[in-house]
Amino acid sequence: MIPDTNLNIAELRPKLNRAFDLAAAKITDIHNTWNPKRGTPVFTREGQYTTRGWCEWTQGFQYGSALLTFDATDDQSLLKIGRESTLHRMAPHLTHTGVHDHGFNNVSTYGTLRRLLLENKIPHNPWEQHFYELALKVSGAVQASRWSTILDPETKQRSTGYIHSFNGPHSLFSDTIRSLRSLCVSWKLGHYLMAENDLKINLLHRGIQHAQNTAAYNVYYGKNRDRYDTPAQAGRVVHESIFNMTDGAYRCPSTQQGYSPFSTWTRGLAWILTGYAEQLEFLDTLSPEDTRPVADLSVLTHTYLTAARATADWYIKNSFSDGMVYWDAGAPNIPNPSDYSNSPPDPCDTPEPIDSSAAAIAAQGFFRLANYLTSHNQPEPAAQYHAAALTIAHTLFDEPYLSTDPAHQGLLLHSIYHHPNAWDHEPTPNQPHGESSQWGDYHALELALLLHRSINDFPYITFFS
Repeated sequence: MIPDTNLNIAELRPKLNRAFDLAAAKITDIHNTWNPKRGTPVFTREGQYTTRGWCEWTQGFQYGSALLTFDATDDQSLLKIGRESTLHRMAPHLTHTGVHDHGFNNVSTYGTLRRLLLENKIPHNPWEQHFYELALKVSGAVQASRWSTILDPETKQRSTGYIHSFNGPHSLFSDTIRSLRSLCVSWKLGHYLMAENDLKINLLHRGIQHAQNTAAYNVYYGKNRDRYDTPAQAGRVVHESIFNMTDGAYRCPSTQQGYSPFSTWTRGLAWILTGYAEQLEFLDTLSPEDTRPVADLSVLTHTYLTAARATADWYIKNSFSDGMVYWDAGAPNIPNPSDYSNSPPDPCDTPEPIDSSAAAIAAQGFFRLANYLTSHNQPEPAAQYHAAALTIAHTLFDEPYLSTDPAHQGLLLHSIYHHPNAWDHEPTPNQPHGESSQWGDYHALELALLLHRSINDFPYITFFS
């Protein structure tokens, strides 16, 4: 991708308006036709949402999408869907101890509703605010309890750790960087996790340690950690890091949804880019005393910014001219060497599938990182990342990625869930395309709302707003 710094954000207005109109109809259709007894809608097959039992991580996207679209359109029916569904369906997610997805499910619902109350987008009711805040407090503490201790490389003591994935205590996922939102919000609301012997665990400090270890083990900086960690591949990301739980030592890279431990699953990289960009925004609200004794605030800021910029630069280098990416940059059928800069791909006819959901997630990361760098007097990289966000947005909110068919329940087409397991619908052999996912639709709407608010000079949204 060659980000076009001449792109004007205001030019996106008609595309965004159309996207919100389409989303409103599709969200309503899913709400009216989906039987909750089936579980949670995950991704589409031939245009209709279906489920896939792996873990319950997408219900917050379903109802969160309704709330985001209400925010942009003031459609009261969407507020009713999001608000009442959160009340009746989301409570089990608050105390779900088996997943690393609290930042997805609960900040996207209870957190958004709280923000809408505080912004007076919906009538303010103190008890309703207390309800949302109690939910967010509980969610952050439950997420923080899913904790694995590992060796600190300097002290050689088990004095640090991470939130482990649903795979088990040995597993550090890149995805989980966005679940730190739940810990940060809970801490900001004055909460903490109570453990054995009435030990009070600082949720912010746990979140910081998780972010430090994700940056250290899941992001590569061209420092020759392994044969494939070359300067040319600086910024690549591994989906999962594996630790020996007997002694806490790091063992090896791994992956669940990528092609290999030594290639970059692009949705994992997108989680990293956006997760650190929004954590940088959060660090700006803290004092040095808040982060002690686990980290020096200036060092922590450098760590987060290095991870965010490394992944952002990798994405620009390894994406097509329109900002789209393959589902995994090392997938076996991709030509080597591959020139991404000449033309956009045909998502229905590529040697490996395109994953539009990775692009939607990454675009928000680019936009937030650009805003952060602008506020910290770094205009040149800010301009490049801002242009990258707009390049991707212009692509996503138009055909062939925007789903304009009213019979198709998805909003963002050409999303990939789990290519190695062949879970995605394949209209042609080994070539899934034309389908949508709850996380793709939701993150497209998060991006659209950020851009919509910027165009209209509305307040900037953060997860801790």
